[in-house]
Formats: sequence, structure tokens, C-alpha cells
Amino acid sequence: MNLFSQSRPQSNPAALQQLKTWVYDLLKLDPEVLISVSQLQCKEPDCPPVETVITIFNQPAQQYKIHKALDDIEQIDVIRLFQTE
Repeated sequence: MNLFSQSRPQSNPAALQQLKTWVYDLLKLDPEVLISVSQLQCKEPDCPPVETVITIFNQPAQQYKIHKALDDIEQIDVIRLFQTE
């Protein structure tokens, strides 16, 4: 058993690109701004089994979480994420 490895859910490359496109479009980001998307499994109580973390590397870097697997995220989830700011 390797205590340092983390099991990460596999994601669909098309879903990843779609999510990034929605973020760029909704926030009107310059294409030069880097966006990182990670799926993480959570085993803590009251934590969703998989969450998607979006990091936007502008100044300062911003991080957002959607409590769904990447493949389950819809455009309305991304719209709601940025409406709550």
C-alpha cells in the first residue's frame, strides 16, 4: 500500500476543454491566462465523493470548487459558481 499516492478519478478530455471554454467565456479571460482543473476524491465526513477544483492563474490566483465530478458539470453550474461572487 502506498500512503503517498492519491487516487484521482479519470476525466473526459472533451469535458475538461468544455469547462475551460465556459470559464474563459464567462469571465472574459485573456487566452494567455492559465486555467488548471483537478478532480479530487474526498473521504472526509460530509464531503462530496468527488469535487472539481478550478484554479485561474491571474493576479492574484483564484480557486473555485464545484462539488461534482468533471463529467457531471453543466454550464449552469459554472454560471452559478461565478454569480455567487
